[in-house]
This record gives sequence, structure tokens and C-alpha cells, in this order.
Amino acid sequence: MRQKTSKEEFARLVREHAAEVISFAQRLLADRAEAEEVAQDAFVRAYRQLSSFSGDSSLLTWVQRIAYHEAIDRLRRRRPRMADISELPLAVADEDLSTDREERIQLLEEAVDHLPTDDQLLLHLYYYEERPLRDIAYIMDAEPNTLSARLYRIRKRLLHMIKLKENE
Repeated sequence: MRQKTSKEEFARLVREHAAEVISFAQRLLADRAEAEEVAQDAFVRAYRQLSSFSGDSSLLTWVQRIAYHEAIDRLRRRRPRMADISELPLAVADEDLSTDREERIQLLEEAVDHLPTDDQLLLHLYYYEERPLRDIAYIMDAEPNTLSARLYRIRKRLLHMIKLKENE
């Protein structure tokens, strides 16, 4: 394949998926301009490392993995580590919640906003985008079983946070 053709194909990939990669990065960074920079850096890095793409995933998933690592690096450089609430006791049964459905959804959204960015991304990819754990594991550089266990712990943590809010 001629180099010009591969450049044209990569430019097409960028045109077709830039919005997805920017949106993906913005979930981690919240700032649109910074997400655009991360997406641009990810595409440039992907182009430079195109020969190392093994085809284990889609090209988009591979670029999102690169964007994920770029975004995480930026987050580590700019903000102090957030407190982790994983030490809280989690012995709360679903039946113990007394709020109605709308209140519960609002409490859930508020609780999700207090989770570490990485956990928020995992929830978003799994529940909202309905991505398979295999793809999420590739993007986040983790094992699918590890992410499955992490999802379980996050759900328990969210349930506990909702219960605490209810009792305030």
C-alpha cells in the first residue's frame, strides 16, 4: 500500500471518529478544549504507531485506548488524588432504600458524580454505551474479570452512598 493511501485512509478515520474520541475524552476531563487536545494527541500517536496496531480490537477502540491513557496522564498531572470511599462499610440491601424512583435516580446521579473519574468512565462505557467488557478492558488496560469485580464494588459503593443520603 502506498504511503499516501494510508495517510488518506487515516484522515478518513479521523474524520469519521473524531467526535467519538473527543466525547470519550471529555467524559474523563470535563473540559471540551482539553478533550479536543487529547483526541488530537491520540490520533497523532496512533498514526505514528500504526505499524504496532495488531488488530486485536477495532481501530476506534485502539485510538480510544490511547486517548484514555493521554487523559489519565493529564488528570494525574493537574489534580491531587481524590479520597476513595472504598473503606466504607457496604452492608446495605437494595430493599433498605426508601426513596421513590425519581429521587433514587437523582441520588444515583449525584453519587456517580462523586466517584473517581476512572469509575465514572467504566460505568459510562458499560451501562450507557453498552460496550462489552472485552473492549472496555482493552481501552482501560485491564482484565475483563477485574473490571467485572470493579463494577460490582462500584455498585455496592453507590448503593451505600444513596443510603447515606437518604438518612441525612
